Amino acid sequence: MASHRRPKQPSRARVSVLTAAAATAVALSAQVAAHAAPQPNKADVKAQIDQLQQEQEQAAEKYNGAKERADQLRKQADQLQDQVARSQDQMSQLQVGLAQVAGEQYRTGGIDPSVQLMLSSDPTGYLDKASSVQQASATQTEALKGLLDQQRRLDQEKAEAAAVLASLDSTTKDLNQAKTDVNTKLRAAQDLLNSLSAADRAALRAQQQQDDRASRGADRVDLSNLPPASGYAAVAVAKAMSKQGSPYSWGATGPSTFDCSGLMLWAYGQAGVSLPRTSQEQGHIGTAVTLSTAQPGDLVIYGPDMHHVAMYIGNGMVVHAPHTGDVVKVMKADAMPINTIRRI
Repeated sequence: MASHRRPKQPSRARVSVLTAAAATAVALSAQVAAHAAPQPNKADVKAQIDQLQQEQEQAAEKYNGAKERADQLRKQADQLQDQVARSQDQMSQLQVGLAQVAGEQYRTGGIDPSVQLMLSSDPTGYLDKASSVQQASATQTEALKGLLDQQRRLDQEKAEAAAVLASLDSTTKDLNQAKTDVNTKLRAAQDLLNSLSAADRAALRAQQQQDDRASRGADRVDLSNLPPASGYAAVAVAKAMSKQGSPYSWGATGPSTFDCSGLMLWAYGQAGVSLPRTSQEQGHIGTAVTLSTAQPGDLVIYGPDMHHVAMYIGNGMVVHAPHTGDVVKVMKADAMPINTIRRI
């Protein structure tokens, strides 16, 4: 018969050893966790957010270009499809006309061989065969030539429409990818900001405000103290300046929210001048000038990839829509690396 003995209790010494080992393990785990996820430094976070904001603006300008291209292709596709429909209708009318000729001949004693050939499944061979049948009248021959020409035009228009639709499909994919990239950058920047303590976030906002004041060179810029512009540039400057305080919104062209190139597009549009949609395209129009010779209304393009644009307003200042979370405001023209300055 099996005996029932109580299990041996651990000694006090053993319990102490186990407790000490557990405490050591917990301490080591805490140290590893702390080492694996150190408290973020607000200076590093600011640098990363600044980089993400630049990348977001690059993606936004790519989105703007893809959207403009998609809009153009969509309009072109609609026009081609309308033309295909009209050509198809004209083709049908020509075929009906030939069928009526055949019907009339049938009622009057039989279908002329030349008309039979015209209505055959291979009308292209008609003109060759008609000479041997020697039944083709000048009117019938011209009618069939018109039918064949219309068929060729219809085939060409269908091919062009198909090519445009394929290009539109590819551009739409680029558009959606650019939109995804923008939102990804924005989320990453917000996650970084949220990783800071409340105190560090407040300090970061205060530093940003200080940097803004430094880039502006003054808290306020009086439009009346700026050098006068002329013609449509004067209208564009006044319109852009009137939007100070309006929120930045990527992909926006006004009238209440803007991205960088959208502000330029809207302001010059109010002056009756049409600009390209993106900062990259805007960086290749007009005439290149230097900062020392810049005049109000000139476009100042920033970055080696031309991802940002502002409008020169005089006295070494520009007005621009900076990035998400900011508003339309002025800053020193050389606050960022200038790529080119264009006079419209």
